[in-house]
Amino acid sequence: MTDPFVVHRPAPEREIPVVVEIPHAGLSVDPTSLAFMIAPLRSLGRDADLFVDHVFGPTHEAGATVLAAKMSRFVLDLNRARDDYDGFAVEGGRADARPRGLVWRTTTEGEPIINRRLPRSELERRLALLYDPYHRALTDLLDEKRAKFGHVVLVCAHSMPSTGRRGHVDVGKGRADVVPGTRGRTTASDAIIACVDAAAQAAGYSLKHDDPYQGGHATGAYGRPAQGVHAVQIELARRIYMDEDALTLVPAGLKKAQGFARAAVEAFGRASP
Repeated sequence: MTDPFVVHRPAPEREIPVVVEIPHAGLSVDPTSLAFMIAPLRSLGRDADLFVDHVFGPTHEAGATVLAAKMSRFVLDLNRARDDYDGFAVEGGRADARPRGLVWRTTTEGEPIINRRLPRSELERRLALLYDPYHRALTDLLDEKRAKFGHVVLVCAHSMPSTGRRGHVDVGKGRADVVPGTRGRTTASDAIIACVDAAAQAAGYSLKHDDPYQGGHATGAYGRPAQGVHAVQIELARRIYMDEDALTLVPAGLKKAQGFARAAVEAFGRASP
């Protein structure tokens, strides 16, 4: 079975106080999870943060440590709280009806993903397989960097449809090229947030803070500037590096996006929060 995630560490002499986590680029589904799944195959790609690992993965060469999940978010969504599931998705879950919590019941376009509620034992299996090891690894990496440098910047790397699709809060609305999410500038210092602004401006990308995404679970759970942990979620509009209909990379766009990612990470490494 595919390893649930991979860690890319920088050369020791290049290391900077930056951790990049990529929770949604993976496409793998283990056989046991597959037995519950009826989602259209194409939706695995459309609802993944496709190729974000290509954009941000190389930042380990600039000194960041990169943690990238390999499993699909249709197995478990790593950017949700551990108890964020409802009774329509998992036996014994709470009574609300969120379709896309820890366990997604429908794609963003409304197609069903699972053919029945997961038994609690199946949820526990997935938590043990993927969620708990991933977040332990992320916590350990953040603690390691903070101990070494006195602070750490967590980059939560994501992508988004360039226009709000059915199932989103902004259906039909065009989005900025880069959306930094910091929950109203509460999960990172101004100096850290300014690094994203400068890198986007240098790349010629449009930028809009916290709209339509303010930062997910990881941003809010780990971002504690007063304790030396600064978290910024970076959403990239997919048009800047890929063909969203064909689900293929655009080489020139990818190269430019990689340049933006590296510039932002290097700036985070130089910043004095």
